Amino acid sequence: MKKTKLRERIISTAGKLFYSQGYNSTGINEIIAKTGIAKATLYSHFKSKEEICIAHLTQRHEGFLTSLKSYVSRRKNGKNQLLAIFDLLQDMYREEGFYGCWDLKTLGELSPKQKKIIPVIQKHKKELLLYLGEVVGENIVNISKAEIEKISGGIYLLYESAVTESYLFKNDWPIYMAKNMAPSLFVNSEVK
Repeated sequence: MKKTKLRERIISTAGKLFYSQGYNSTGINEIIAKTGIAKATLYSHFKSKEEICIAHLTQRHEGFLTSLKSYVSRRKNGKNQLLAIFDLLQDMYREEGFYGCWDLKTLGELSPKQKKIIPVIQKHKKELLLYLGEVVGENIVNISKAEIEKISGGIYLLYESAVTESYLFKNDWPIYMAKNMAPSLFVNSEVK
């Protein structure tokens, strides 16, 4: 098997385990067994479980941002694009095996000694926030940088809480509530 395909299989297998049963509950031996490889093979691709987790989180984040950008671009300008993140979340919630945010799920399990993963999660969240700022800037007329930050920050916080609460309650009402609250953030703005 090609080295990149094997690397992707390790990330995929470990990622499913991390997401469904937790980072701390998943051991290297379980990843090796589920992937069907030798320990030496795993360590030729990754130095540690932490490194595998970083690869998994990065892959999930990049896939999510690609999906979100595509989702937004397929919507009409204005309110539809500003609220597209909640529609995507609704679709994600309906998929089998929804366990909330993969970054925050991992963050909740980290000890203070695990310092390599936290900056990766922070980077992902900042990238999402910056992208939401782009969407706000493209869909609201004559808006200041401060207003972009206020609106995109509000959408970001509503989204993040909707992800967590929909998983916690095993229900999608938090997604609907967040989507219905979001327009109040730009009620005094001229939306395209």
